[in-house]
Amino acid sequence: MQADVFKEIDALQKEIHSYKLSADFLKQIREYYKIQLTFSSNALEGNTLTESETKIVLEDGITIGGKLLKDHFEAIGHAEAYDFLYTLVNEKTVREKDIQQLHQFFYFRIDEKNAGKYRPTKAIITGSKYPLPKPGELPTLMEKLIPHIAKLRKEHPPVKAAALAHKEFIFVHPFIDGNGRTARLLMNLILLQEGYNIAIIPPITRREYIDSLEQAHVNDQSFVEFIARMVRETQKDYIRLFLT
Repeated sequence: MQADVFKEIDALQKEIHSYKLSADFLKQIREYYKIQLTFSSNALEGNTLTESETKIVLEDGITIGGKLLKDHFEAIGHAEAYDFLYTLVNEKTVREKDIQQLHQFFYFRIDEKNAGKYRPTKAIITGSKYPLPKPGELPTLMEKLIPHIAKLRKEHPPVKAAALAHKEFIFVHPFIDGNGRTARLLMNLILLQEGYNIAIIPPITRREYIDSLEQAHVNDQSFVEFIARMVRETQKDYIRLFLT
């Protein structure tokens, strides 16, 4: 199945690159996916804002009655982190400070003290049987992660490399909170740097997403295939926007 998905992705990518789109339309698409990614990534972690509510918060600056202030802060912070991604597209590399900055943008309204800082305490992932690294190990693990991501990008096609970078980051789990959202931003940064569109992971796929990520401790094939399918489906949506 994996080979078939990657063939479809390659074909869709060629089709996407064949369209000649104006700068104004590309900006509209970028803003469209800001809402989509912010909503979906936050919803995967339990944020209660709907997609339309996320749009209202981000575009109109209006708070939603009955919704937690934290949910609003997560939406605003994630949108700012998304914008930051686009300042890094031409870098063609990922740096440790970039990952910390992504978390900083997302998290500083929620917990300024720990935003962009590696967690000082032990952590566990609910439902996972695999222990996370101890706080004292995090600086070394993150330092090693950067050249490892570069190696993945040399050895694998972009979509697989992005999926594996997501996995490796999650297994380090360096921040006190927001690791899943930071992992998805990291994955999408790599995709953007390689000329791909971002990948949306819909909240409805949450169980498959979590299960395949847990299995990736032993065999990452199902997780890579899952991410590839998410890339493919977002590509199809991307093309739909062109043709509407």
